[in-house]
Amino acid sequence: MTGDDYQAGQVLLIDKPLHWTSFQAVNKLRWEIRQAFNIKKIKVGHAGTLDPLATGLLVICTGKMTKQIDTFQGQIKEYTGTIVLGATTPSYDLETEIDQTFDTSHITEDLIHETTKQFTGEINQYPPIFSAIKKEGKRLYEFARAGESVEIKSRKITIESFEITQINDRFLDFKVVCSKGTYIRSLAHDFGKALHSGAHLSALRRTKIGDFNVNNAVSIEEFIKNLTH
Repeated sequence: MTGDDYQAGQVLLIDKPLHWTSFQAVNKLRWEIRQAFNIKKIKVGHAGTLDPLATGLLVICTGKMTKQIDTFQGQIKEYTGTIVLGATTPSYDLETEIDQTFDTSHITEDLIHETTKQFTGEINQYPPIFSAIKKEGKRLYEFARAGESVEIKSRKITIESFEITQINDRFLDFKVVCSKGTYIRSLAHDFGKALHSGAHLSALRRTKIGDFNVNNAVSIEEFIKNLTH
């Protein structure tokens, strides 16, 4: 592929590594494409943010294909991951320390599977305070880190399916198919509440966006290695 191909527009499927922000991944690819083909300026953007503690499918668009970002962002997404019962964290995942622990002795496998039914269809969901949503010109996580309380509005989302695929004591593996705007961290938190026991997310991987599948994605290293070949 040539620099002109990237300017004309490409859709790149990247398997985002753990601890990278989506922004870092986009910046890295933009820099590598510019260096490889001696391009001064090129548009590069992603279709849907992944948290630093999530891995998996990042759809990255270059050049004229950046006009398609909104279309891709609006498509149905699929995630897999692990929810841990019996403890909560302020960020609803492992970005922050456990702040409360709860009894889980009343929770049975039947109760777990039965409770998933409350979370399918159209539901109102509150985004986590530790999120990049903007309010009054600031991102919510800025309020959270400053210890300020802020009113968060719920949003309507659609969960097409929510399935617990494996139960290993307090650790629940799951698969979710959902609409744009769904926070899986909030789903984990709310699921814990519905079970009358806290919960948080300990692992998350995005596996699909529309027809794009992480099985067809490459690592950032692999992309860079193949860039000029």
